[in-house]
Amino acid sequence: MKTPQVAITTLGCKVNQFESAALHSAFTDAGCTLVPFGSTADITIINTCAVTARAGQQSRQLIRRALKCSPAARVLVTGCYAQAEAELVRGLDPRILLVGNAHKDELVQAALAADPAALPVLHSPMEDTKNIFNLPVRHFSGRTRAYLRIQDGCNNFCAYCIVPHTRGRSRSLPKKQIFAQTTIFAEAGYKELVITGINTGKYGLDLNEGMDITSLLTELCAHFPGLRFRLSSIEPTEIDEAFLELAAHCPNLMPHFHIPLQSGNNRILAAMRRKYSAEEWTAVLTRLHSRVPQAAIGCDVLTGFPGETDDEAACTHDLLSKLPISYLHVFPYSKRLGTPAAEMGQQVPGAVKAARVQQLRELDTALRQRFYQANLNHSFRVLVERRLRGRPGILQGFSENYIPISFAGSGSLVRSLVTVQLERIDTDQPLGRLIDQPQLESPSPAAVAPITPVPN
Repeated sequence: MKTPQVAITTLGCKVNQFESAALHSAFTDAGCTLVPFGSTADITIINTCAVTARAGQQSRQLIRRALKCSPAARVLVTGCYAQAEAELVRGLDPRILLVGNAHKDELVQAALAADPAALPVLHSPMEDTKNIFNLPVRHFSGRTRAYLRIQDGCNNFCAYCIVPHTRGRSRSLPKKQIFAQTTIFAEAGYKELVITGINTGKYGLDLNEGMDITSLLTELCAHFPGLRFRLSSIEPTEIDEAFLELAAHCPNLMPHFHIPLQSGNNRILAAMRRKYSAEEWTAVLTRLHSRVPQAAIGCDVLTGFPGETDDEAACTHDLLSKLPISYLHVFPYSKRLGTPAAEMGQQVPGAVKAARVQQLRELDTALRQRFYQANLNHSFRVLVERRLRGRPGILQGFSENYIPISFAGSGSLVRSLVTVQLERIDTDQPLGRLIDQPQLESPSPAAVAPITPVPN
């Protein structure tokens, strides 16, 4: 009997990527052969995203490409776009089998079923979903760091965001299952795990285990001292004194924190339905920088929200330029049907949004340069990620505080932890020198001088 060939492609967030890795492992365990997306396959999985209109367009493009590449294949479409636009996806082609987010744990069985047409409808509303997709991940193909998904769903219902409708309410994975997955990754040789979820900081609040994000991180770091843990994102309202204590004193919790801002103007924050003011966000960030001065602190910025004026956009830019921020993730507001913001008046013209995005991305470049300069001549434990294409003998990896340092070294060091001194910045690329070879001891954050503001 022919071994089924399976292709999987993924759009969107780290949670989607974790879930696609789980599907990869499950298909492998079922005896299937995984092939690259775009090659001929018997089964093709498209794990879609719906966070922006552009993501939806990309999802449709991938679905059409899969149908064209393998006309005889079973094509299964899952993820947030499949959840949000079920009828549209079904209407693209009768060969498509739709699998909603609440049914991802049934996807492999459906893909391998003798008669998929006899399957029940694998799509249902997310509002009442209590379960959390939980298949073990054996391997992250092509990745040096693995994602550890601990939570799914969101209760925030920000005005611009469709995710609470496509992912459901916040749900946490029990600690026992998290530790089991962590053990799999440790035994597979991973040196660093990225803790991720849709609203990671809400971990544990729906369980009866007496755990929250801080206590979970504390136990993970203590139980797996040889692993580096990196937190993908946390809301400013979820950073309390206990979290600051952990961040300041835990050697294997990496000093790298991503704290969404979205806007530096209080009127816009309120219209977005964010649950903090610019002053409260600033106070949290300042406290964190004071306690962990070596930390990289990044944030999301959403510009061009309906009704945002030039002065309000300038308010965001001005706030960010004065704070110890290491980098920005900048997004133009994208109208998403089904969200309150899509129905708001005063939609900002595309050209205006593009200009504001450009200004913020120029600020991002300045912030990164300032952060790199502040770290010059310090030594770091770098997880070697890859050999740079077109540059023989040059490796690149990330420091504890997420600086992408390039340095000369043997390709055999990829996936290893090495000590590198950051020596200079060439244009926008941090360059370092290898100091020693891999060691077995647990990494510890390097001490780095506090950061001064970017000049106006």
